[in-house]
Amino acid sequence: MNVFDIQLSPQARHLHDLLTGVVTDAPQWPDASSLGAYELGALLPSAYRVVKQRGDAMAARFAVEDQARERQPLFTPAACLDLFDALVEGLATRKWADLCVGVGALVRCPAGAPYDRLAGRARTLVRFLLRRERLGEPFPLLAVAGLAGLDAEVAGRLTARRGPLAVAEVELLLGWDVPRRALFAESVCERSYNASPPLPDVRERLAALPGYADFVRDTLEAADARVAAIHAGELPYKADKAFAEGEKETIGRAARLALFRDEPWLPDLLERLVRGLAVAPTQARTLPSQGVLFEVARAAEDHPTPEAVSALRAARDVTRHAGVSKQLDRVLKRVESALADRVEVAFRLPDGRVRQALGEHTAVISTEGEVELSWWHGDRRLKTVPAAVRREHPAEVKRLRELAKQVRRRQASLIRALEASYAHEVAPPYRQLEGHPVADRLIWDFEVSPGVWRSELGLTVPDVPVRLWHPARATPDEVRAWREVVQDKELRQPFKQAFREVYLLTPAEESAATYSNRFAGHVVDYRRLYALFKQRGWQAGYLGPWDGGGEGEARRVLAGGRWRATFFHGYLWHEDGYATTDQVRFHRMAEGGWREAPLAEVPPLVFSEAMRDVDLFVAVTSIATDPEWIDRGADRLRDYWRTGSSGPLAPSAEVRRDALARLLPRLAIAERCALTDRFLVVRGELRTYKIHLGSGNILMEPNDAYLCVVPQGPGERVFLPFEEDGGLLAVIVSKAFLLAADTEITDPTITYQIRL
Repeated sequence: MNVFDIQLSPQARHLHDLLTGVVTDAPQWPDASSLGAYELGALLPSAYRVVKQRGDAMAARFAVEDQARERQPLFTPAACLDLFDALVEGLATRKWADLCVGVGALVRCPAGAPYDRLAGRARTLVRFLLRRERLGEPFPLLAVAGLAGLDAEVAGRLTARRGPLAVAEVELLLGWDVPRRALFAESVCERSYNASPPLPDVRERLAALPGYADFVRDTLEAADARVAAIHAGELPYKADKAFAEGEKETIGRAARLALFRDEPWLPDLLERLVRGLAVAPTQARTLPSQGVLFEVARAAEDHPTPEAVSALRAARDVTRHAGVSKQLDRVLKRVESALADRVEVAFRLPDGRVRQALGEHTAVISTEGEVELSWWHGDRRLKTVPAAVRREHPAEVKRLRELAKQVRRRQASLIRALEASYAHEVAPPYRQLEGHPVADRLIWDFEVSPGVWRSELGLTVPDVPVRLWHPARATPDEVRAWREVVQDKELRQPFKQAFREVYLLTPAEESAATYSNRFAGHVVDYRRLYALFKQRGWQAGYLGPWDGGGEGEARRVLAGGRWRATFFHGYLWHEDGYATTDQVRFHRMAEGGWREAPLAEVPPLVFSEAMRDVDLFVAVTSIATDPEWIDRGADRLRDYWRTGSSGPLAPSAEVRRDALARLLPRLAIAERCALTDRFLVVRGELRTYKIHLGSGNILMEPNDAYLCVVPQGPGERVFLPFEEDGGLLAVIVSKAFLLAADTEITDPTITYQIRL
């Protein structure tokens, strides 16, 4: 059989020769990044056959398999047959078969998999696995059993000892043909190391499978009913025994599809289910099922909704198990972060405003600025909860306080979703936010005529297309005008918008083509960097002084899953707790997988928003911004600290400079301050000081001696047009007030340095 019924490129042919031993002395590490999707499919069988070989063959295998895990290979019928041949041949050496890889080929064969010619191979695989008790994932096995005509034998083995919900799932699949079973198996094969990324439309295709959407609802209703029966005493309670073998995974798959489809019947059911799962019907600190609770939580992380966040928050509040509450706190941070990227549902968060009468007093939760719970008697605002309300309505006071906390969390999720929507190529449903206090503090663009956009504060122009205003789409004059409005109105925007940084492609980046070194070469506090990754929705493994822990990639998916940014960084082996920064690269979703893209092809807002995050990472975590580092850092890094603490300004610092230029005339110390290109210069009575706008570090004239001042709060209330991670603008202002009155400084550690 000729397995290569496609024309292979020279690179694909070379890889095949390495895999099969025709070539054994490759001059360099093999590269599979340029392979086409069908070439990947054609080479995967040969890669699978490489098991005990060493050297170039194994290197070629890893190169091909790495690409297959990142992208979507495609298979011709001949390549599909060849892969099943490789699975059969591998039984002798591997003693098992990765059926996820075989099933993946069945659903990635556009011309139609050769089901009629696979029966013999399938029988060999299934009988071997049954004989060796190496069943592995049940659903790939069910798909291959359908090819082999061995349903009865396999079904009996798979349903033994499994709970009724898991058995019902198997029985549903037995009523489907092989292509449908293979599609279902494809959706649950993510745990296979060599499986390709899930098909982009796998959830939509699952929902269309006969009876599966109904099964999803029936499963979740049955799970809810069982937990309710346990709490009602109709079923005996045993800690973590509410569900039998296999049922946790079945419920998780059902929850994922229901959350993905945003089913209207789901919110109330989910609220009841997770609350019931989180607490015992007795006073015990145990749960009916930790496993199912966290399986539902993981489903919500994959497909978050505002209601799922609320349900998990309620579960966290009722559980008596300290470990579960801590774990739910960690899960909730991830779910709320993921909700920011699912803007089609995140915008339906309620505004949170509440006004409730309690006797002669009124409780008000306001959301116009910071979320705040206040108490009123008529038109008079009270400083604390009235004694009469505390005495007569203690439960309501507690409920309102908890509600205010919940509103703060919801508003934070909504703000993250709005900010994340900048990188979306299709405008999200912003009109859902009309009248919402968060939307009223933002600038919006309205398409008042084809191709003509007008910016306004708040969602004020009806019945026309709308998008969030971004300075990258505005003229310099318009940007300056909006910054004046924000400053003059003392408008606290939900996130930095009028003063938002813009990152344009530089000539150096155009020349490099596929990578940016703009933020490379910095030394950063690694623990703070890793925390910021999680806070800003970047995925990264944790680095450290162990094998494989030296180099890392932080990744963020943008534009609704169509683009991905990667920020490379490395652990600093000789300095524990520090890391160095490296390149930024971009990948486009194409052919079902991630393909590296030239920077010039990245949409401007996607590029700008990703680079803004990277600038933030460096600006907040660089050792150059730590005023005390010079006294405890290693000698070999001090040159970097000295250079970085007073070097050229990054875009974030340029915006900070512009904000200070508008702010200074309003300050009481304005006559003592002046701005240069990099510094805020403050004239004290004893010396003149230069505060670097990028690091906040201080140099003293006339000899640029370094002055160490630990950050503190501003001495008087000053309106700042935005808040930053790290709060450097506030730190610079507070230092300016301190140094302008240097004769009043009493801290001996500061006065000693000034008088040297």
